[in-house]
Amino acid sequence: MKRRMPPLNSLRAFEAAARHLSMVRAAEELHVTPAAVSQQIKQIEDFLGQPLFRRGRKLALSDAAMAALPLLTDAFDRLERAALQLRAGASDGPLVVSTPPAFAARWLVPRLENFQSRHPEIELRLLATRRLVDFSLEDVDAAIRFGTGDFPGLNAERLMPEAIIPVAAPSLAEGIKNCADIARQPLLNDEWQTDHQLFPDWETWLASHGVMPDAPLRIRHFGESNLTIQAAISGLGVALVWRSLVEDDLKAGRLVHVANEIMATPMAYHLVMPAGRIGLAKIAAFREWLLETARSSEFPG
Repeated sequence: MKRRMPPLNSLRAFEAAARHLSMVRAAEELHVTPAAVSQQIKQIEDFLGQPLFRRGRKLALSDAAMAALPLLTDAFDRLERAALQLRAGASDGPLVVSTPPAFAARWLVPRLENFQSRHPEIELRLLATRRLVDFSLEDVDAAIRFGTGDFPGLNAERLMPEAIIPVAAPSLAEGIKNCADIARQPLLNDEWQTDHQLFPDWETWLASHGVMPDAPLRIRHFGESNLTIQAAISGLGVALVWRSLVEDDLKAGRLVHVANEIMATPMAYHLVMPAGRIGLAKIAAFREWLLETARSSEFPG
């Protein structure tokens, strides 16, 4: 029997906009522009011959749209599960995880031997990139992403709390007792982090600790966290870093947490994926191992 239905993309746009009551949030979830979402919704309204939203200061659903929304959301959930069933053969293939390069190199990779020893049947492939992946278009099973936990349309689980700390090589750390001492040292700046306002530059950090340097700061700039941390290990200066990225270096004595200063933040690494994928065996195994390993981090709270 031929089904007379609106275009699937229009239904998808309407469901997202109705769930968020926002064209902007729907556009973010679908990786399109708000204008494209509006156009798709107009298409479905023309098809049905009636408006689906009451447009005013705030977006509101019509009575018919409100009644249909739970059915549509359930239908798209079922479609996603059906797609996973169609990919069942791929569940025997590699597990592809997207992850930021620095987190992969400094935290994840050193712990992967434990995962592989538990699950030798799973071939894990890491895609090291800061770029956000589109799960609907790319062959990526899950992602590790940094942020506050707001990942629209995706299931996100916080791995560990994160904080900013100053670190230096042991030879340099010997002469550092407080923040004023830090200001007299060469200071390593992670430009990518400060440019994206993920943590403060040195001037701001020192000012927040009541330090007004009596001489110009000696700042050395690096464009990536891995480079900044390696420069600190090599004794080139003091670096502000995310604590999780230097956990192993602190344990091994390659770096020292100087002045015992800790800046708590709402940021954290999260395991992110479409909700329907959690049940896939290879993803479930990785998720269980990753959450357990993150909980055993030396830095709780």
